[in-house]
Amino acid sequence: MKKHTQLILFFVLALIASWVLAGGAEKRLIVDTAFVAEAQKRGALLWDVRGVNEYRKGHIPGALNVGDIGKTLRYEHSEDYLPTPHIEKILGDAGIDPSREIIVYGDKADPYVYFGLLTVQYFGGNNTHIYHGGIDDWKAAKKEISDEPVKPVPLLLKLKPRPELTVVTDEVVSKLTSNVQIVDARSPKEFSGEDIRAIRGGHIPGAVNIPFQKNWADPDTPAKLAKKEVANKDGMGLKSLDQLKTLYAKLDPEKETIVYCQSGVRAAESAAVLKDLGFKNVKVYDASWLGYANTLSTPVEDVSFFNVGQMNGKLDALQRRLDGMERVLSEIVKAMK
Repeated sequence: MKKHTQLILFFVLALIASWVLAGGAEKRLIVDTAFVAEAQKRGALLWDVRGVNEYRKGHIPGALNVGDIGKTLRYEHSEDYLPTPHIEKILGDAGIDPSREIIVYGDKADPYVYFGLLTVQYFGGNNTHIYHGGIDDWKAAKKEISDEPVKPVPLLLKLKPRPELTVVTDEVVSKLTSNVQIVDARSPKEFSGEDIRAIRGGHIPGAVNIPFQKNWADPDTPAKLAKKEVANKDGMGLKSLDQLKTLYAKLDPEKETIVYCQSGVRAAESAAVLKDLGFKNVKVYDASWLGYANTLSTPVEDVSFFNVGQMNGKLDALQRRLDGMERVLSEIVKAMK
């Protein structure tokens, strides 16, 4: 009997171990290079969300690609999802099945990777992870890189959206007087109305501004890279869990939390971080500021308005400068003949 008990215990422990390796226990959304390498071995699907040109220059072996998802899965002007049948065809043709284990990656810290996560979850995926370090960390770890496009096995998908993961404008307005917390993941200038990117500038009443770059170890890394003050993207790695908990310490993990930005992409990154921290009910406002600000009946704090006349004046001035440069260039070309 003792021997049988030991055998049963052995199989139970083995089952638990395999479950943990597959991400079943304390499942983290955001994973590292070692996790991706193990997932690759067990046949997880890898989705590279970068543009086709970047993908062809080098990707994780076996990774699938549909092009730049910010352009292929959304309408250009509204930045809303294409109709579900269109998404089914795009993902199906690329062999991307949301029901499988999926690792989504791109460039390090690119919020569109998190938009990829949201996409998979919204269309039914329950076993999806974010590789925040992306192709940059993969290369830094001296892992194999391929420039050979992967020939996908096309699928006939029938996707069922999960609207409970997101909110629409009417829902946001209806919740303004309820016990909900709203996180604005945009820049401070967007939040204050100084940087206007819709008909109106400002922010949703009661929102707390925590720019998505604050999730990174050094939010100033992109500016430092542009000035050649640093040589890599290490500063764009995520803060430690303790630092992230401190960043969001004023929020209640038990409350419903709505995250928004300009069009839902930056919000997707902050939403994933909050979920990884244990926040129970996090939703992305997909239409975000584009949808909210352009609905003129919605209340706005620090409201400002887009000045069409001023913008036209700036465009006219720019055109005059371009015309002048063309004339100068034309005269130089004539003089050289």
